[in-house]
Amino acid sequence: MQTLFDRIKQIEIQDTRQKGKNHHKLGDIVGVALFATIANAEDCVDIENFGEAYLPQLQTYFPLKHDMASHDTIKRALIMINPEVFQSLQQHFTTMLNNSEGEKIKKLSGIDGKTQRGNGNKQQKPNHIVSAIDEYGFSIGQKQVDDKTNEIKAIPQLLDSLNIKNHIVTIDALGTVNK
Repeated sequence: MQTLFDRIKQIEIQDTRQKGKNHHKLGDIVGVALFATIANAEDCVDIENFGEAYLPQLQTYFPLKHDMASHDTIKRALIMINPEVFQSLQQHFTTMLNNSEGEKIKKLSGIDGKTQRGNGNKQQKPNHIVSAIDEYGFSIGQKQVDDKTNEIKAIPQLLDSLNIKNHIVTIDALGTVNK
């Protein structure tokens, strides 16, 4: 985890906001946003809501001296960050969970498929994603499938890509069908 936090602190170097006019550190905002997006937050309002809901837990990782930033502050801060840097943080977090660092975190994982709303149209069916979610709601892996019936084939592939030795995994009834 320390390497992840070191990477987040590096982002503070990119902070071009005026000194003395900011209550929230850029690294804190990015760190909370990272955790929130891993937990499937879709926008800055979701990130703010996630931060408020998990404030005590987040304060063990980030000072958050002025509690949670507003969604407007989050948006302004994230606009400053190169999307590739943020994506690199997400990939580092996923890699960390799926290697020896992940073995230190005993977790309960749930495997389930969901059809994403709002991305289908007349020419294209909506995306269907099979996800592995830990007990805190963080996505630790996912795989896109053609439709709900293909979940059965995707679940073993998803499980093979995760480091879940000695973890409890739950799967809904569709995942238990034998072929």
